[in-house]
Amino acid sequence: MTSVAGAVPAEQKDIAALAKGGRTNVAGFVLRLGARIPFLFIAGHLYGAALVGRFAIAVVVVELAALVATLGLKRGLAQALSSTDRPHNAVVADALTVALIVSLCASALLCAFPQLMYPSSWITGLDRFFPLIILAPALSDVSLAALAYRHDVKASVTARAVVEPWTLSGAAYAFSFFTLRDGLILSYVASMTAALIASIVPLVRSYGIPTGWSPHLRGLFQLARANAPLAGADALEWGSRNVDRIVLGVLFAPGVVGIYYMAQQVASLPQKLKTSFDPILGPVVTQSLARRDYGAIARQVRQVAFWIIAAQLCLALMASIPRKAVMASVGAQFESGAAALVFLLFAEVFASTGAVSESALVYMARHRNLVISATMLGVQVALSFAFILGMRALGFGLTEQAAGAPVALMVTLLLTSVIKARELRRMLGTSVSPMRWPLAWAAIAAGLVGGAFTLLPPGYRAVQLAVGIPATAAVYLWMIWRYAFGPEDRALFTKMPKAEEATLPKEGGFTS
Repeated sequence: MTSVAGAVPAEQKDIAALAKGGRTNVAGFVLRLGARIPFLFIAGHLYGAALVGRFAIAVVVVELAALVATLGLKRGLAQALSSTDRPHNAVVADALTVALIVSLCASALLCAFPQLMYPSSWITGLDRFFPLIILAPALSDVSLAALAYRHDVKASVTARAVVEPWTLSGAAYAFSFFTLRDGLILSYVASMTAALIASIVPLVRSYGIPTGWSPHLRGLFQLARANAPLAGADALEWGSRNVDRIVLGVLFAPGVVGIYYMAQQVASLPQKLKTSFDPILGPVVTQSLARRDYGAIARQVRQVAFWIIAAQLCLALMASIPRKAVMASVGAQFESGAAALVFLLFAEVFASTGAVSESALVYMARHRNLVISATMLGVQVALSFAFILGMRALGFGLTEQAAGAPVALMVTLLLTSVIKARELRRMLGTSVSPMRWPLAWAAIAAGLVGGAFTLLPPGYRAVQLAVGIPATAAVYLWMIWRYAFGPEDRALFTKMPKAEEATLPKEGGFTS
C-alpha cells in the first residue's frame, strides 16, 4: 500500500506524465486535423457522393483486413522484444514476415471475392486489385510498434499525421485530372505506400538490417494467439466505429453511404483525441497496477476521461450547432448528412468514459472486457438494422432512414460506457466517473451563443462558420477554465520538463 507521505508525489508524477504524453501526442492530432480537412473538400467537391460512398465501403473492408493481418502484434511485439535473447532486428523481421503472410492471404481472398468490398455496385476498373494494398498498412503498423518499443513517437506522428493524410489529399487532387472513377482508390494506395516508406526507413535506421536471419514464426504466432483478447479489443473498438458504414453499404446505394461517410469523417476528428493519450495512459496504468495502487488508477481514468470529454464536447458543440453550414462546406449535396453529424459527434462524447475505462480493463479483466465489447457490437448491429428498417416501414425518407445507424451507435456507446465504468468501479472499489456539473453549464452557455448565429438567414452561413464557431468555443472554454478546471487539469497546459517518461507496458501481466 502506498504511504500517505508518498501518495501526493506519486499522484502528481502520474498526472504530470499523463499531461506531458498528452501534449506530445495532441500535436499529432492537430496535424491530422489540418491534413484531413483538405481531403474532405477535395473528395466532396471533385468526386461527389456516389464515388465517395464506393470508396468508403471498400476502405472499411481493406482496413479491417489490415488490422486482422497484424495478429495483435501492434500490442504483442513489445512483449516479444522484451523477453527474447535473439537480436531485436531478427524478431522485428519475424513480425513483419507474419504480417506479410497474413496480408497476402487476405488480399488473395478479397481479390477473389471483390463483392465483399462493393456490395451494392459493379466491379470495374481497378476495383479487383485494390486489396493488394492491405500489406502496406499492416507492415506499417508493425514497424511503428517496433519503433514505439524504443520510444520513437516521432516516426508514428510523421507517418500517420503528416505523410499519410497529406499524400492522400494531394493525390486525390492530382488524380482527379486523370480519372475520377479510380482517383480516390489510387490516392489511398499512394498514401498507404508513402506511410509504409515513412515507417520502414526509420525502422531500418533504428534496428538495422538483420544479418544471418532465419524466420522463427512459431513463437510469434503463439504470441499473437496469447494476445488475441487485446487484439480483439482493438478490432471491436474499430468495428464499433465502422460497422455502421457496412450496414449502410448493404441497405443503401453508394450515394447515401458517401454522404454518411463525409459526416463520419468530420465527427471522427474528436475521436482521435482519445488516441492521443493512449501511448502514455497504458504505461501509467500498468505501473499503478504493478504497485496495486487502485486509487491511483481511478484518479488517472477520471482525469484523462474528463480532459477528453471536455475537449470532445467543445468540438461537438462547435460543429453540431451550425451543422448544415459545416456539411455544406464540403459540398452542397452533403448537407443532408447534418443530422447524422450531430449523432456521431455526441456519440464520441458518450464513448469517452468507456474508452478510457477500457485502458485499465484490458489489463485487469481482458477477457471480460472482450465479451462486453463483442456483445455491444452485436447490439449496435441489431439496433442499426432495427432503426433503419423500422423507419423504412414507416415511410421515412432515405436521409431519416440512414440516420438510424448513428443513433444506434450513439445509444450503444453510451450503454458501453456505463457498463465498463461500472465494471471498473467494482474492481477498483471507487468511482471512475469524470462528469462535473460545470460541463453542463458550459455546454448550455455555448449552445445559446452558437444557436444565436443559426438564426441568421441562409446567406450568412459564412458568418456562422467564421464567427459563430469561434464565439461558441470561446464561451465554452472560458467557462470550463474558470469553473471546471482545477490545478491537475491545468497541468495539461503547463510545461513540465521534470516529468519522467513512462515506459511502454509489457502485455500479459494482468489478466482476469
